[in-house]
Amino acid sequence: MRSRFRHASGRLRGEEGSGAVEVAFASLILIATMLGVCEVSLAWYYGHFCSDAARQATRYAMVRGSKSCANTPNLSECDVTADQIKTYVRGLGFPGVVSGNVTVTSTWYQASTTEPTSGQTATWSACPGACNAPGNMVKVVVAYPMSLPIPAANKTLSLNLKGTSQMLITQ
Repeated sequence: MRSRFRHASGRLRGEEGSGAVEVAFASLILIATMLGVCEVSLAWYYGHFCSDAARQATRYAMVRGSKSCANTPNLSECDVTADQIKTYVRGLGFPGVVSGNVTVTSTWYQASTTEPTSGQTATWSACPGACNAPGNMVKVVVAYPMSLPIPAANKTLSLNLKGTSQMLITQ
């Protein structure tokens, strides 16, 4: 009987069960890596949202300048304002984006140098308010806050993702 107990206790001191511990550690590393990839992909998605929303907003603003209703009678929301651009961006409806957290900043610029054909580059100065006449420029900055949890450090990294676009007003 005694030899049987020695044999059983010898098994407990051996290497049996070490595979399960190795799988557990490897699984932890694999799951942490997969979650990290998911979080980075989500940040990339929100960054793409900011970039695309800024581009769509400038496109929206450039065709809705001060002369847009005269040139295109059936166009809605002519002579667009910063509030209308903000409402437009928040209504884009990207999945997963909380529209109330989206910050939209619209700025209009007018050319200070009006002879770019003579080899001079145009310089732009900000207009007070919205000077959305054809030939001027509109710039839209879309920002979205994102918190990126870092479980190993027990911290949260705050990211403020931004997208910027500018275009000349055509009508």
